[in-house]
Amino acid sequence: MASITELRDTLIVLQPPPDDPSGRAVFDRLDELRVLRNVLDHQIALHIALLDASGAAARAGSTTRSWLIEMGMPPTVAHRGVRIADSMASLPKLADCAADGYLSAECVDAVVRGIGFIDKRSVAGLSDDEREVFETELLTQAFSGATPAEIDTHARSIAVRVANEDPNAVAAADDASLNMVHARVTEEGRVGISADVTAVIGEKFLSMIDERSGPRPEPNGAEDRRGVGQRRADGLELLLDQAAIGAAMTSVGAPRTQVLVTISADGADPARLPWVGAVTASTARRLSCDGGVAEIVLDGEGVPLRMGTTKRLFPHHLRQAIVVRDVCCVKCGAPAAHTQVHHLVHWADGGPTDLDNGCLLCQRCHTQVHHHGWRVVMGPDRHPWLIPPADIDPRRLPRPAYNRRTMRLDDALV
Repeated sequence: MASITELRDTLIVLQPPPDDPSGRAVFDRLDELRVLRNVLDHQIALHIALLDASGAAARAGSTTRSWLIEMGMPPTVAHRGVRIADSMASLPKLADCAADGYLSAECVDAVVRGIGFIDKRSVAGLSDDEREVFETELLTQAFSGATPAEIDTHARSIAVRVANEDPNAVAAADDASLNMVHARVTEEGRVGISADVTAVIGEKFLSMIDERSGPRPEPNGAEDRRGVGQRRADGLELLLDQAAIGAAMTSVGAPRTQVLVTISADGADPARLPWVGAVTASTARRLSCDGGVAEIVLDGEGVPLRMGTTKRLFPHHLRQAIVVRDVCCVKCGAPAAHTQVHHLVHWADGGPTDLDNGCLLCQRCHTQVHHHGWRVVMGPDRHPWLIPPADIDPRRLPRPAYNRRTMRLDDALV
C-alpha cells in the first residue's frame, strides 16, 4: 500500500493528459481529481474525529479547531471539518457516500448542518428512525444535483414541517424580539451596517434590493464593472432616496413592498417566500391578511391555478403565477427579477396570454429562443421544457426548466 508521501509525490509530478482537441481527456482527468479531492476531504474529517477523541487538544488547554488553524487550515475549513467529524457516527449513510468520494465536503457539510437544524426545531429531538429518514431525504437532494445552498433550503423546509406545534411557541424566524440592526461609523468615516431580522422583514429587503441592484451596461456599452456587493450598495442608496422622496405622514403604515407567499393546496408542504424559503404556518396566516401580499395556492405539481386574459402583455398577477412555477429563467437560471415572460405560441399566431402559454426567460435566453433555434414547449406536467437546436443535440431531446433540471423526461411522463 502506497504511503501518503508517495501519493503526494505522484501528484506533484503528475503530467497533463495528451493533447486532445475535444477536451475529453482533460475533462476526465478533472473528474478523477474531483473524486480524489472528495475522498481526501473525508479522510481529513475521519482523522479530525480521531484527534478530537484522543483529547490531546483539551489536555493541552486548547481545542481541536484551534489546533487545525495553527496547523495551517483556514478557520472556515477547520470549523467545517470539526462539524463533519462530530456527525459522522450518527449519519452512517452520509459517511459511506463521502468515503467513496461521491459527495464534496461542501455537500456533506450541508447535509450535516441540515440534520442539525431539523433536530433543533424538532419537538423532542429526532429519534434514530427519524434521523435516518431525513438523512436519506437530504442525500437524495445531494445526488439529484442540488447545490449546498439548495440542500440548506430543503432542510429548512423539513424543519418547518417538524417544528414544535405548540401555539405558544414562536419560531426564531418569526420572533421579532430578536430583531437587531447595528450601524457604526468606522475609523475611515464609513458606516458599517449589520442586521438580524425576521424572515418577513428579510424577504422585503431582499426583494426590494434585488429590484434595484441588477447589472447595467457601462456608458460605452461594456458589461457592468461593479461586483454584486457594489451593485447592492448602490441599490440601497437608491432605496433610501426613493423612501425619502415618497415618505409622507399619510402613507405611514401602508404596505410598500409586494410579498409573494405560496401555499400548497393539500397543506402537505410549508408555505414559502421567494427569497427566504419555507416559513411557518403562523407567518403565512399573518401575511395573508396584509394588503401588500399576494397569496397563490399551488396544485400537487407546484403549478398555480390557471389565470387568463385577453391582453397581449402578461399582467402583474399572471406574471406572479409564472414566477411561482418557473422560479427563474427556465434556460439559464437568472433570477426572476431579471426575466421577461415569453409566449410559447406567439400572441400574433393566436397564442393565449395565460399560464400555460408563458415562461420566464432572461434577455439573453429570450434572444436564443427567438433567433438561435431553441424552442420552449409546455409539457404534460404543465411545466416548460426546452428543445435544443440540432447542432447542440441532434436528437433534440426535451430538457426540463432550470429549476427542475435534475428531472428526466420519463419522470414527467410518469
